[in-house]
Amino acid sequence: MRRTPEPYDDYRTELSAEEPSVPEWAGMDIRNLYFLTKLLFSSLVDADYLDTEAFMSEGAVSRNIGEDISVLTDKLDRFTAPWKNPKTELNRKRSQILKYVTAQAKENRGLFSLTVPTGGGKTVASMAFALHHALTHGMSRVIYVIPYTRIIEQTQAVFESIFGKGNVVAHYSGVEYPHDEGNEQDRRYLATENWDAPIILTTSVQFFESIYRNRTSKCRKLHNIADSVLIFDEAQMIPVPYMRPCVLAITNLVRNFRCSAVLCTATQPALTPIISEFDPDAQVKELCPEDVFADPIFERVTYRQAGKLSDEELGEKLSEETQVLCVVNSRKQAQAVYRMLPEEGRYHLSTAMTPAHRKHTLEIVRERLRSGQVCRVVSTSLIEAGVDIDFPAVYRELAGLDSVLQAGGRCNREGKRNKADSTVYIFETGRKVPEAIGQNCSAAMRVISRGNALASKESVHDYFAFLLYTLKDQQALDQKDILKKMQNLAFETIAKDFRMISGVDYVIYVLCPESESLLQRLKLYGPSKALLRELGQYAINVYERQFRTHLEEGALEQLTENAAILKDRSRYDSEMGLILGNTAQADNHII
Repeated sequence: MRRTPEPYDDYRTELSAEEPSVPEWAGMDIRNLYFLTKLLFSSLVDADYLDTEAFMSEGAVSRNIGEDISVLTDKLDRFTAPWKNPKTELNRKRSQILKYVTAQAKENRGLFSLTVPTGGGKTVASMAFALHHALTHGMSRVIYVIPYTRIIEQTQAVFESIFGKGNVVAHYSGVEYPHDEGNEQDRRYLATENWDAPIILTTSVQFFESIYRNRTSKCRKLHNIADSVLIFDEAQMIPVPYMRPCVLAITNLVRNFRCSAVLCTATQPALTPIISEFDPDAQVKELCPEDVFADPIFERVTYRQAGKLSDEELGEKLSEETQVLCVVNSRKQAQAVYRMLPEEGRYHLSTAMTPAHRKHTLEIVRERLRSGQVCRVVSTSLIEAGVDIDFPAVYRELAGLDSVLQAGGRCNREGKRNKADSTVYIFETGRKVPEAIGQNCSAAMRVISRGNALASKESVHDYFAFLLYTLKDQQALDQKDILKKMQNLAFETIAKDFRMISGVDYVIYVLCPESESLLQRLKLYGPSKALLRELGQYAINVYERQFRTHLEEGALEQLTENAAILKDRSRYDSEMGLILGNTAQADNHII
């Protein structure tokens, strides 16, 4: 400690770069300084990792990945070229939307909204805008943000079919890239560390928690968000308790870090007051034609109120349909209603099932729908966003208006049936509404009772305005006081408090033929990032109470404080998932 340090100022003669100055905008608001500090820290951390990597490998590691933005833009244009000669009225409208949205790419960087009716082709249209916009302004990459891992695989498959697997880096808990030396996929594995790739596909949790957490592995990618086009798919699903911190992050990246952001949804939330709070000069430009919602081609369903239904009554109504989807508000209820249905052609979907079993079930459901076989599905809300599936009839338990409309998007999705023959029934039950969506239900009933067209832009705007600014206050939109803690640059405290998915922190691994060898490796050698990603396909997240109950009843083999293997195989069913009986009386998990 007392030793005189060696001179350390040789860098002054080794580097030619001028000493940077702190930008003027950083001192105008301490929140600006917060984000600047995080991105500078990210630059430092990533440079350190890459320097160490180069030294340890003697420069053998190659991180070059992906083709130029111009090449990717050409690939997308070739993919959409057949859309210019549509054979159906719906595809004609999709083609018009794509052409109109793409034409807006020459607009200056900034905030955009893309409000496209369900089935209007917003995934491809948003990517077309983003690539052409990035090409116009010389931007580095496109980052496509999806709300949950349960709907990301479908989008990943679409993008990989358009651009090739080597150009799309998917970064979420369920994806795994082999990382053998010299393998092309090795570079994609490395790119998940710092998002140095032309197209990044990730989740809202990964994106926003990377911004607000303080671990180097999370922060390392932040500087590569700068100078990017950000697409937030299903933007209405940003969790309300973190709405203000998430919108602040988006506006700050756009204003100060050369980003453009697209809020992409079929049910655009009324975020203008929050955006104006953080950036009074911000103008959100809508990319979709103003009259698109008035086009009869997108009025494909009829919404009807079905009143109160018991599980038995609901089961009877579903049994009368040959092909029908029913969406309820909790995992436990989904299992209960599923049991009411005739065994032939009945299917269940919820996060009580492992991702592998959900994926397999969806494949069967799609095939039965295509072939006209009996197909009755009971699901939680996980099926509502990003799942391309088409039923002639849908039953939706009362929830937020956005959820009701998303469920409606699974009915007559391709417009092949008459509107009158494609019905979405909104029903209630005698069960207690999950606390997480109580106010959403109240706001939805207010709009429904007025008798206006539920899917109109006016109805959706009224719903979100009432929900976000009347039923809730600023505290409800920033439940953990993240913005207040920013005033003290409380990086560590914010990192602990910003958890977009909280409560379901316990993991139960299901033992099956596919997972047996993986679990054996876990017990013998301990966890690794790659192994845990593979095991994610056979994992279920539960609340602490459920975890403790199964543990106390001897059903689990505990691995860590919050992870265990389900050794009692009678408690898991491949069709229903983890059985939520007396062990989970308070299960109100809504997905």
